[in-house]
Amino acid sequence: MNAQARLQWSLFFMRVSIFVVMLMWTLDKFINPEHAAKVYQKFYWLGGFNDTVIALIGAAELIILLGFLLGLYKRFCYGAVLLFHAVSTLSSFRQYLAPFEGPNLLFFAAWPMLAGCLMLYLMRDEDNFMTVKR
Repeated sequence: MNAQARLQWSLFFMRVSIFVVMLMWTLDKFINPEHAAKVYQKFYWLGGFNDTVIALIGAAELIILLGFLLGLYKRFCYGAVLLFHAVSTLSSFRQYLAPFEGPNLLFFAAWPMLAGCLMLYLMRDEDNFMTVKR
């Protein structure tokens, strides 16, 4: 396999794996909106969201994630996924200050994924394997 093919496969698997993680967080908004509302309250200091608001946020995220998976509107979709994950990662700052309390050590897994989101955003023009061509 040549270098270009390795790059294409690597970008593709990074895109799919980030999509899977983000999809689970998005599906949580539909399956367990109360949990999603608690996450918004605890980590983003945004409270009072009812199930309808959470579902609307989830629907918007799902549309962006599908664009991300399909490689559509890369500047916007890849950028939005990077922004979503950056906000999520940085808003967990308290967990990084006490890494060995409870499940806080797991929060450190967000950093390599953030690096992957940034890499995909920066290399979005190179990420063409299994994308919708416009």
